[in-house]
Amino acid sequence: MILTLPLLAAVLNTASCDPVIVLENAVIHTVAEASPRVDRMAFDRCGEILATGDAVDELKDRQLKLVDLKGRTVVPGFIDAHGHLMGLGFQQLQPNLMGTGSKADIVSVLKAFETQLPEEAWLVGRGWDQNDWPEKAFPTRQDLDQAFPERPVWLERIDGHAGWANSAALAQADRDFSGSWQPEGGRIVRDEEGQPTGVLVDTAMQFVEGAIPSPSADETELALDRALTKAASVGLTGVHDAGTSLATWARYEKKHREGGLTLRVYAMADGDREMLARLCRSGHIQHDNWLWARSVKFYADGALGSRGAALLADYHDDPGNRGLLIQPPEALRAQVTGAAGCGLQVNIHAIGDRGNRVVLDAYARAAASHPDNPGRHRIEHVQVVALSDLERIAEQGLVASMQPTHATSDMYWAEDRVGPQRIRGAYAWATLEKLGVPLALGSDFPVEKPDPLLGFYASITRRDESGWPEGGWRAEEALNRQRALYGFTLGAAYAGFAERVIGSLEAGKRADLVVLSADIMEIPEEQILKTRVLATVVDGRVVFRHADAGELW
Repeated sequence: MILTLPLLAAVLNTASCDPVIVLENAVIHTVAEASPRVDRMAFDRCGEILATGDAVDELKDRQLKLVDLKGRTVVPGFIDAHGHLMGLGFQQLQPNLMGTGSKADIVSVLKAFETQLPEEAWLVGRGWDQNDWPEKAFPTRQDLDQAFPERPVWLERIDGHAGWANSAALAQADRDFSGSWQPEGGRIVRDEEGQPTGVLVDTAMQFVEGAIPSPSADETELALDRALTKAASVGLTGVHDAGTSLATWARYEKKHREGGLTLRVYAMADGDREMLARLCRSGHIQHDNWLWARSVKFYADGALGSRGAALLADYHDDPGNRGLLIQPPEALRAQVTGAAGCGLQVNIHAIGDRGNRVVLDAYARAAASHPDNPGRHRIEHVQVVALSDLERIAEQGLVASMQPTHATSDMYWAEDRVGPQRIRGAYAWATLEKLGVPLALGSDFPVEKPDPLLGFYASITRRDESGWPEGGWRAEEALNRQRALYGFTLGAAYAGFAERVIGSLEAGKRADLVVLSADIMEIPEEQILKTRVLATVVDGRVVFRHADAGELW
């Protein structure tokens, strides 16, 4: 046989990608329509899936390395369709207030953490939720002042849409809070005498945040490393980074050049700032299949837990309050139309029914102005939607980017916020799916835990980690296991224009996969949260291995 130059090059390239890893004796859920379940798959050292099922037999001429998984389960790598990577990293470096049951608990956590801080440093943390406290009311600066009379303290609420400052932090703010003024798109919570209580909602948060010293380059690098490590440990192989600044994008690019990126990142520009300007100038940016940007994230409103979500009628538990639009509807429409004109995907945070309606109106205007835009525009969260607007989401061809654990975190008080009628259009995963709306599932970490198995469990049970409530909260909106897995894999890939590359285990795609200790598609629901991630594989490379996994390849 005479090898031509092209054929010789192909042979040499094939050899350089050997050995071929063959996973066998496994339960493999491919999320591929043609062969949804197989017992074998093969991928090469270069990270490409070569075959699944019986097609593996056709690779007998390649150098093979057989790996007996002993009946363990393999699924495509989980993709979180809405997370905040740097936020997750900094959460690992700050006091974590998630799960604290009172203001006293928070002070105790902060006092313990303070011992490692320099004298001049701010004490910054995140994760408090007044809905978990006995009194269920916003805290005040006085609650922190006795323990921290001089050190500035700034604590973000769990949803990131409110902050709690002590008096020392307010004193260093960029604005004077005296008077009765309020910022557009935000709220300074004031007491009966008009004085700031210490809680700032949505855009009001910037006045304190602008005074906090920026983290050092070393701290930022450490935060990214911690985020990547955490993501790999829970089986994440990809994330849609919801609000990436130009500086953060440069940090991701640097990490990728150095070979340290262990997670595929699809970046959404952080609103009408430098990153969006770059995308509008240069178009889509893509580095291999690891790092790409072709979208922007805007905000319509705030969050339900802090009563900043914009509602069409008053809050059921707070008459006279209809929440906040971050900006006037006409301003959002102008932003959306401008970004669509740049050929970008637009993704908008919308929680309340008014917020979602404003988004639908903005997308309708942009579609008329830019019919050649590739679309796949998204609503991020889609939490409370007027029943009359649900079909509009389908009609406009939008993607619903939803976070299942938001429902199981909010279910204790969500109906109190919106009442028994509006709750029918809230967290409506199954209804949207039946209407034909593509679902992309995620967690919104660090607002919620980044664990996709927890999200999968919430998707199919509508219950919390303790199993409450029996039968599930509004169980008619639960997803079946196939659709839940799809949402965390191929559905998320589709929402990031990557469904031809990742999201399912098929020949020609990248070898992103997770090895699990149990078959989450078959085991009883209550055992799902006991399932361990034994290995996380990105591009054919093991980026996490559990101690119980044993030797892999």
